[in-house]
Amino acid sequence: MRISIKRAYVTPAPEDGFRILVDRLWPRGLSKERARIDLWLKDIAPSAALRKWFGHDPVKWQEFQRRYREELRQNPECLATIKKQARNAPVTLVYGAKDEQHNDAVVLLDFLKRQ
Repeated sequence: MRISIKRAYVTPAPEDGFRILVDRLWPRGLSKERARIDLWLKDIAPSAALRKWFGHDPVKWQEFQRRYREELRQNPECLATIKKQARNAPVTLVYGAKDEQHNDAVVLLDFLKRQ
């Protein structure tokens, strides 16, 4: 199972494999053609309330991770979708956040690898 993450604004590459957008909102200013998203899995993203609370504030990072993991545990269908796809080909979880270290895709990737 090969899963990686990539910022939506970075040029897609063949080695990305199946590209899954894991944000609730479409990345601002990015066309669908340029993004080359195979699946937009909105329901795997953090809830609107959690996303707004976090606001990409690194000070809240540890608590955000804890809360988001709890949401992920309540979402086995979306997790299964990603795992099923990753059994057949490489999967890239695509996100729009500017911060490459403190975003939902980082937490999701870690969560999937630990399962």
